[in-house]
Amino acid sequence: MSQNRRNAKPTRSGTLNFKVNEPSELLAFLLQKMEGRSRNSVKSILTRGQVKVDDHIETKHNYPLQPGQVVSVLKNKVAVKESTLIGMKILFEDNSIIVIEKDAGLLSIATETEKKNTALHQLMDYVKRRDPRNRVFVVHRLDKETSGVMMFAKSEKVKRKLQDNWKELVQERTYVALVEGELKKPEGTVKSWLKESKTHKMYSVQDKDGQFAITHFRKIQSNKQFSLVEVNLETGRKNQIRVHLSDIGYPIVGDKKYGAKTNEIGRLGLHAKILSFHHPVTGQLMLFKSDMPKSFLTKSR
Repeated sequence: MSQNRRNAKPTRSGTLNFKVNEPSELLAFLLQKMEGRSRNSVKSILTRGQVKVDDHIETKHNYPLQPGQVVSVLKNKVAVKESTLIGMKILFEDNSIIVIEKDAGLLSIATETEKKNTALHQLMDYVKRRDPRNRVFVVHRLDKETSGVMMFAKSEKVKRKLQDNWKELVQERTYVALVEGELKKPEGTVKSWLKESKTHKMYSVQDKDGQFAITHFRKIQSNKQFSLVEVNLETGRKNQIRVHLSDIGYPIVGDKKYGAKTNEIGRLGLHAKILSFHHPVTGQLMLFKSDMPKSFLTKSR
């Protein structure tokens, strides 16, 4: 066994963890650590979304690594094909719903350019292994670069009930955001009507010509450069948090689309921390939490 493989720390889930000791690019680092694999094999592992840097999935070959970071790699391709969910884990499942914790970097659903490396596609494969007739349905979405709690339905009927009664069934949707700048107000509320441009960018208008959106925020901690903010959604519009925080002058870290100038954590600084709702069949109040990424805390201290 090579020195590199001995330095890797395998976990129970079949993941190899490598500590970064000096600056490097991701592909070069992996080729060094996984010297038993061909260059094409390592590239495939990256492309499939099997590599995490700290708390997010990373597929870019030239992603810059810094000392102290941890690179995690799924142990083998067989595990992917058989049972492993990449970039996500199941928090709860019954006959009606599946609740997952999604990593940053994983699409919720397919796009024109990516069909398979999505939460929906993986869950569909997962339920079909038990019974080919099983299905999974999208209830709501998280942006690709947003991590945290997300729910899917296991039937069309349950999906419709959740979507048609979303405001009544969902009791809490709380996010944490790492934003640029030192937030002056301890808390506040942003209200606007949101519209979408031809380039698919959301923006605020004040003339009621759009979808009404309400975002509540509370400062957790801050320094001169960054603030950690808890965000509670009263409405669930596309890119709502990203637009509203940018509107008040504090764009989310890594969100170049909405005015961010920095990306020191290598991902979008937005995480779905809490999802609480009444079960669509039993009526039971359920609450799911996902720990905020450590990088959010360290950058805002």
